[in-house]
Amino acid sequence: MEIVFSVIVLVFSVVIHEVSHGVVAEKLGDPTARLAGRLTLNPLKHLDPFGSVILPLLLSLLPGGVIFGWAKPVPYDPRNLRHPARDGALVAAAGPVSNLALALVFGLLFQFFSPGPGETAVVNELFPALLAQIVIVNVFLAVFNLVPIPPLDGSKVLFWLLPDSTHEFRIFLERYGFFILLFFIFFGIQVIVPVVLRIVSFFLGV
Repeated sequence: MEIVFSVIVLVFSVVIHEVSHGVVAEKLGDPTARLAGRLTLNPLKHLDPFGSVILPLLLSLLPGGVIFGWAKPVPYDPRNLRHPARDGALVAAAGPVSNLALALVFGLLFQFFSPGPGETAVVNELFPALLAQIVIVNVFLAVFNLVPIPPLDGSKVLFWLLPDSTHEFRIFLERYGFFILLFFIFFGIQVIVPVVLRIVSFFLGV
């Protein structure tokens, strides 16, 4: 049940992440996501069979494995944005920001329902643990997606911040980003763990 709950949390978290991209793009002038029918919380519209279901389930069965996955990216056309570079960065940042907002809300709920020293739980003791799981998943999604490696959201924010003189560096990252990302997932993911734990601790008040 814990595995199933974790996968369900991941699926709905990545759905909200992707819808947030589309909502912000719409606000900034691009209706592509709406016209494609992707501004919906219906997970069937967003699920990637491998990235949203199969991979998370397989990872959840590994000892100490991190549950990881993705949904189908929400489409947007930067040509419709009023300020393509800046607005593209805002669209990219919307996903991680939505996950942090979810983590904050459920973190506050965790603090409300968690018993203090010597107190009795207001509801079943399992409930705060489930709330904490939602916080952990969303903080991890936010931090991971802000890593500045294409095609992650952080790369679009990085490209907006970098000066035009770094054009060749951008081309290099875009060309080899997928391979760099795979290397990061297998060998460098532990770099973001302390950041994730610090943010989770802050939201949970522990």
